[in-house]
Amino acid sequence: MRIGIIGCGIAGQTAAIALARDGHAVTVMERFEQAKPMGAGLLLQPSGLIVLDRLGLRLAAEKWGVPVVRSFGRTLHGRTVMDLRYAWLGDDAHGLGIHRSALFDVLHDGLRASGAEMRFGFDVAEIIGLDAPVVTSRSGDKEGPFDLLVDCGGAHDVLRGTLGLRVSDALYPWGALWTTCPDRLGVFTSELRQVYNGARMMIGILPIGRVPGSAFAGNHVALFWSLKRAAYEAQRMAGIDALKTRIVEAWPKAKVIVDEVSSFDQFALATYRDVRMPIWRNDRVLTIGDAAHGTSPQLGQGANLALIDAITLASALRKSSGIDSALACYERMRRPHIRYYQMMSRAMTPVFQSNSRMIGWARDALFGPIAKTPGLSHIMRTTLTGARKFPFGLWSPPG
Repeated sequence: MRIGIIGCGIAGQTAAIALARDGHAVTVMERFEQAKPMGAGLLLQPSGLIVLDRLGLRLAAEKWGVPVVRSFGRTLHGRTVMDLRYAWLGDDAHGLGIHRSALFDVLHDGLRASGAEMRFGFDVAEIIGLDAPVVTSRSGDKEGPFDLLVDCGGAHDVLRGTLGLRVSDALYPWGALWTTCPDRLGVFTSELRQVYNGARMMIGILPIGRVPGSAFAGNHVALFWSLKRAAYEAQRMAGIDALKTRIVEAWPKAKVIVDEVSSFDQFALATYRDVRMPIWRNDRVLTIGDAAHGTSPQLGQGANLALIDAITLASALRKSSGIDSALACYERMRRPHIRYYQMMSRAMTPVFQSNSRMIGWARDALFGPIAKTPGLSHIMRTTLTGARKFPFGLWSPPG
């Protein structure tokens, strides 16, 4: 089968690897002249690590990243809001903090070894036909026809809006400033740590291991500062010293990391969308990853869901007798899992990023007791690990 893939991000590369290994003729089309990752750090949950393990890429990722065994959040005044540990899964259970460029390199090595064809500098402008799709680039080049075209264009993808499907992709009013810093003293290891002041302020530090191309060979962390998009220019005009002062006043222990930042330009503003598509396909064109179901990063599941989408598509094509039945199978398999995390991400976003004093107060008061309540604590832990699905039950890897 000839399969075209638009986008060379996490979903696109993973899908290309899995499908090419199954013997399909895969062409990946990427708009940049040189494929590159976007963003700083991410946390791969056990669900995502299962995918890397199946692709034989987990060990390569673990050479770059670092195990994360706990997710901990407290208020400005020291009250514990969240304390979730992976140990309930087993002694060796953990997430993996990793820089996006490191994960990108691991997947890109797998992509090159898979035999898939790569077309860089191919900025898709139009999809012609849905039953045997052909794509044209902005420079007039064409690829196709394909038996199946997979759109992996990310949360800000514009092509999904041309497929005749109902799409809602509202931009969240809040985002975050992100940067990567060396952890020279090894102060922040094995835990994602966050500090809150209601829902209006959130600082986080995530250990992410080694960073490709960094002058510092040791472990790094991703530092993030919650910010309304509308406040970005004012924060920038206030200058880096003002931002550093605010972070250190709220979290003195973070000073060893904050001192590594010398310019506001070291921060990137991450924005995210609430992408809703009741149907992900039209004929032989399928949308997966953040392009199909992008969320805010409050639950840390975007990369994991993209990885799972990719191997589920490959599994559905192996199991089914034709493309139409395979795509219907894919949607049946993915919808309960994705629906749960879209719903929970939508609910959790204002709990951690909003101007509501009441929501922040309720979170600080209730999250701790909920985490200790039988049944509810299980839901919280399985949500963290990427294992829940709607309305009940746990996700399991495709056969």
